[in-house]
Parts: sequence; structure tokens; C-alpha cells
Amino acid sequence: MEIRKYTAADEAALFALLRGEVEEWEEYHGPAGRERYAQALIGSAAYVALLDGEICGFVRCREDFGFGLYVHDLLVKRECRGRGIGRMLMERAMTDFAGQAAYVMSDEDGYYERLGYRRIGSVFEAVPAREP
Repeated sequence: MEIRKYTAADEAALFALLRGEVEEWEEYHGPAGRERYAQALIGSAAYVALLDGEICGFVRCREDFGFGLYVHDLLVKRECRGRGIGRMLMERAMTDFAGQAAYVMSDEDGYYERLGYRRIGSVFEAVPAREP
């Protein structure tokens, strides 16, 4: 498993991942949104997870000038779920922006609760993994 920063060279593979998921991602990969989302990815702190050299997940965040890291999108390919890939993506982003609070805006409450993140109003505060 490799987690690295997203680059424009990843665009085609990432959009293929989005097309393979539920309809809610069509806003991003469909004709009306693809170009805008490609720009959003470049302007964000985005990371990809690679399994056997293929993108199997990604996270897209925005850093708010030291006031926090805001996670907008997290997706792991359906057949790769349950392996801790989402957690690893989140940890990479939080490591790169250590010292800042990280917040997740999502409707996947159960997932973030299982990761141990704390609900604060309508968002979750991401909590870095503790050393064993």
C-alpha cells in the first residue's frame, strides 16, 4: 500500500474510480463537474492510495491558513474497503498538517465514529491515531 500526494497525472485513474461508485459522485465526474473538480483537486491537499500500482482510494482536504484542515471527500473503492485504507489516507493528511485540528464534513457518521472521531455540531473532529 502506498499513500502519496495527488498529482494531475492521477486524474484519469481517479475519475475512473469516481465513475465506479454510487450516483452521488456523478456531480464530480459528470460532464458538468469534471473540469471544476479536476481544478478543485489541484487546489486542495489531496492524497491517493495505491494498491498494486492502482488508485483504490483518495482524500481531498482544504487547509485554512493554520485554522484547521477540512476534509471534503474520502472514498475507498468498494472491493478494497475494510483494510484501513480510509484511516491511512486520513492519517497521512493529518500528519502533513500536524498541529492543526482536522474536521470532516460527511454524512457517513458511523464510519467516522468507528475511527474514534468526535462529533462537534455537524462535523467530526478527526483525532490522530495514538502510538501503541
